[in-house]
Amino acid sequence: MLQFLSILKLLCEIVGLSLIGQGILYVLAGANREKNFPYLILRTVTSPVTRVVRFITPRFILDQHVGFVAFFLVFLVWFWAGQQKLKLCLTEYAGHPACTAMVQKYEERLQRSRQ
Repeated sequence: MLQFLSILKLLCEIVGLSLIGQGILYVLAGANREKNFPYLILRTVTSPVTRVVRFITPRFILDQHVGFVAFFLVFLVWFWAGQQKLKLCLTEYAGHPACTAMVQKYEERLQRSRQ
């Protein structure tokens, strides 16, 4: 389960950053964005997510806003996966090498918040 959550979190980070990059290129390239090779690559990476979001969102959500909704949903999944991973690291996988840095940072933040 820890490995699944790590992979899910990584995929969310890749898609989220690709959505941000695609949005920046959308603004910078303007009408010529369909000829922009980096924009096409980012659109290829994000197209599965945007298709799913278009399918699950109601029709009153405009096509121009699907990218924002997709980013918001990807962010929520990333946050949820991070919370679940931290929960597993604090309980079942306390000594796991992938969890040591995460638990250490969490404990440092707890100490700072108590001061």
